[in-house]
Amino acid sequence: MKRYILLLVLFIQTFQKSDVYFTKEITPEKIVEMFKKLDVKLEGNVGLKVHTGEQEGPYFLRPKFLEKIYEHTNGTFIECNTAYLSGQRHLTNLHRETLEINGWTKYRHVLMDENDGTDLKLDVENPHNISVNYVGEHLNKFDSCLVLAHFKGHPMGGFGGAMKQLSIGFASRAGKAYIHSGGTTLNYSQCWSQKATQLDFTAAMADAASTIVKFFKQRKEIVYINVLANISKVCDCGGKAAPPPKIRDIGILASTDPIAIDKACYDLIVKEDTEGSKDWVNQAETLLGLNTLKVGEQLGLGSMDYKLIDVDKDLWYVYYIIIPLVSVILIVIIVIAIVIYIKKRKNVPTPLPEKAGEDDGLLGDAVISKAE
Repeated sequence: MKRYILLLVLFIQTFQKSDVYFTKEITPEKIVEMFKKLDVKLEGNVGLKVHTGEQEGPYFLRPKFLEKIYEHTNGTFIECNTAYLSGQRHLTNLHRETLEINGWTKYRHVLMDENDGTDLKLDVENPHNISVNYVGEHLNKFDSCLVLAHFKGHPMGGFGGAMKQLSIGFASRAGKAYIHSGGTTLNYSQCWSQKATQLDFTAAMADAASTIVKFFKQRKEIVYINVLANISKVCDCGGKAAPPPKIRDIGILASTDPIAIDKACYDLIVKEDTEGSKDWVNQAETLLGLNTLKVGEQLGLGSMDYKLIDVDKDLWYVYYIIIPLVSVILIVIIVIAIVIYIKKRKNVPTPLPEKAGEDDGLLGDAVISKAE
């Protein structure tokens, strides 16, 4: 009986993949439409986590491009200082200059770690590398969050999307140093000489990400949108512009699952199967990019098993009527089959023992001797 129940549970789980919505259209209006597909209301003070970009960085998501989702959610753009010295964002005063140049100061915005030495410490449950995550104190001002990520390659994490925004993106400057060093130092000028192994670093990113998901889940909600455009092999960080992308623009994805949305982006790039995409994937694999997703999955942040829903094809009735209906019918059939099988087993009469014949003398003698 236990065996059949287990099979039934496994069967049901196959229909519990995380939904990831996908469109090929890349416009400000489509960002809002994809957010609406999630059917999630972000309440309270809404944070819009973004990468504000370096002054020379050509590929970050521009505030003008995000203006409609900013208005729709009535949110506030949020960001933290960096730990690297090659750009203009590691110090609050320099970061503010960059915000002005890149157009962010026209909108509500908050540097969550603008004040040194005031970080919040968020504990990691069941850590794989670091047991605490350091984030800017202003994180406390926000109740819900939309993570907006430009999905691209990265020379340290393999690739950057929702999970990198949750980890390195939300970490304060000291927190970034702590993650990069695998919990060795909080000093941003020392962490690069004390870098963790790649396996530990990618695990530390997942550890840090888990604290942000928990933070917002305990308050209101957190959801994710990734933009697959200008898919460079390296990130928009540092003082030099990334080399031109060798992968075509693919689209926009949205999900309530950070693991699923990043895996879907990764798979879409693999599916391109071009020289540029193969080069991109090779770097991601070499840098153990998928390990962040694997550890995140173990931490309960989501699943790499997802269902990609192409909103351009408008097949909502397939995903929300036909598939659920067929699933229910199959489950009912399996349950009925198990019940019938169990009833048949119960109704089978137990055969009576045959009477001892002339050839059963030894058995008879044994029974008699016991009786005596």
